[in-house]
Amino acid sequence: MNFYRIIGSLINLNRPDHYFHWSFVSISLANLIIIAIMLVIFGLAIILPFPKAKLFRERSETLPTNPDLDPLENQNKKMLTYRLRHFLIRTIPIKNLIPDEQPMYVASWIYVFGVATLAALFVVIVSGMILAIGGVNWWHESSVGHFVNSLHLWGVELFMAFMVIHLWGKFWMSAWRGKRALTWMTGVAAFAVSVLEAFTGYLSQQNFDSQWISTNGKDAINATGLGSFFNLMNFGQMITWHIILIPLALVFIVALHIILVRVRGVTHPVIKGKHNKESKIYLKKLESSKWKGPTRKYDIIKEGTIATIIVILGYRSP
Repeated sequence: MNFYRIIGSLINLNRPDHYFHWSFVSISLANLIIIAIMLVIFGLAIILPFPKAKLFRERSETLPTNPDLDPLENQNKKMLTYRLRHFLIRTIPIKNLIPDEQPMYVASWIYVFGVATLAALFVVIVSGMILAIGGVNWWHESSVGHFVNSLHLWGVELFMAFMVIHLWGKFWMSAWRGKRALTWMTGVAAFAVSVLEAFTGYLSQQNFDSQWISTNGKDAINATGLGSFFNLMNFGQMITWHIILIPLALVFIVALHIILVRVRGVTHPVIKGKHNKESKIYLKKLESSKWKGPTRKYDIIKEGTIATIIVILGYRSP
């Protein structure tokens, strides 16, 4: 197999793919190469230095406010609205939701893929909404519809790739440390829901590919007993799952994940070495507390905008 056939199997999606077989494993050459590229990107994100990773300033403790001067304290504390407002203020302060600085250890490429995943998700949602409005004939027959459909496809490819690299990084960082187990679980749940969302997307294409997948997949779904209400051959049901039901669940889980990251903070670096019982207890308390070390500037709006532009420029026509 020469170099041009390998490149052709990646770019030209309208030709039979080449498969690699080993024992019970059967994977296409295109997917195998993409996984290899993802592993290389994952390694480079850990090794390559981060630009402009300079010390910004030491975090200083904020002075406590005087409760006598706080007008909110003069309100009726029995009101549900009052309690909810104060709960949100204590739990999710605006400074945490829209941060302008991050701990110094965040100056690494591996931390970028969280924002890149969100940027890709934004492109996927916007392009998907346009496709839903245009309809089947539009995205198959119109040149503009074909462009939006291709943008949606490659947005999904980048979304899944960025998410997997993000999960790899957080796994090896033990991101569940410091009372962040729920943060980790919501990230894994978002990945699982995304797989189901991508599957229903394949079934909603209204082409031979979607017909082949739905015909072969219905027996597996029927064997689980779910075929009575999850009918892969029903286009109306599959597109409803794809554009309404599953996206609502995915956006909710992603939003919860982001809120937990903002509330709990970014996982502290792993302190290597042998630790006794006392030091392990101390490290456990340290990991669950707020970071008080050096910080760096962090423009989340700028970073998100750049990531979105990169995702859009990553478009390729299938």
